[in-house]
Amino acid sequence: MNQSIQIYENGGPEVLRWEESTVGRPGPGEVLLRHTAVGLNFIDIYQRSGLYPLELPKILGMEGAGVIEETGEGVENFKPGQRVAYAMQLGAYCERRTINAEKLVILPGIEDQSAAAMMLKGMTVMYLLRRTHVVQKGETILVNAAAGGVGLILCQWASHLGAEVIGCVGSEEKADLARKYGCTHTILYREENIVSRVREITEGKGVPVVYDSVGKETFMSSIDCLAAFGKLVSFGNASGPVEPFNPAMLGTKGSLFFTRQTLATHIASRELFEDAANQLFEVVLSGGVQIVINRSFSLSETRQAHEALESRRTTGSTILLP
Repeated sequence: MNQSIQIYENGGPEVLRWEESTVGRPGPGEVLLRHTAVGLNFIDIYQRSGLYPLELPKILGMEGAGVIEETGEGVENFKPGQRVAYAMQLGAYCERRTINAEKLVILPGIEDQSAAAMMLKGMTVMYLLRRTHVVQKGETILVNAAAGGVGLILCQWASHLGAEVIGCVGSEEKADLARKYGCTHTILYREENIVSRVREITEGKGVPVVYDSVGKETFMSSIDCLAAFGKLVSFGNASGPVEPFNPAMLGTKGSLFFTRQTLATHIASRELFEDAANQLFEVVLSGGVQIVINRSFSLSETRQAHEALESRRTTGSTILLP
């Protein structure tokens, strides 16, 4: 028997169904994987709601960790008993699944729960800091949603690289958490003017880059926090997608850059995937980044997990346990 979380229609958390599903033997190039932990991410909510359309019915979930139980024909670099992890492969909300072996990496001394909490989020942070805008020692950067799963990894990694991090958060509790994990300054966005505080902290200059996973609510403030030639890196829509805007605004506000990034592109080839995973493993194993798991739910409780994430009642990473 194999249990999974499936959806048959788009909607709120109530459309998530815990039910039995079939899983076959691995085909050529595939392995049969038994999950030990599954990650929870905002992309799961976007897919469930229909913001990111899927052909239904579908098993949700985009990252996980577990143990290989069987390998299919032609699989040479993996064997039963190995602990592995993956990201950006739809179908993680289940006890067992078959998956293309090329989408897996062997875990190098990292616990399964940490791996499930960090693969998608951590490789996202890797491309944000090391590819999209290569953060330099001494830079001051702005991070929205600094106490979230991606945010805490991003703040730690940027601080590890020598950057000074300003983090936007929604409460004093989240501010304390963000400061504990890499933020030099925190801004309570419900109580303080983000732009004024950033200009105050940077002595009027603004920041060279803003990392924004919030979307609609923070777009203009993020733009106005940038220094001349600064870059707004959008990588999420927690408050809804950014509304259409006139690109000429980027010129009048300081010859700015705007980019919308996705992890799928950054790990599209095996070479890119291994590079992203290896850089993540290196910084975690060195102690430069700690993976903060503040909540866990049984896989059967995925509905409650979605409700908590969507209402911003979570900090750090949240995982689902089969």
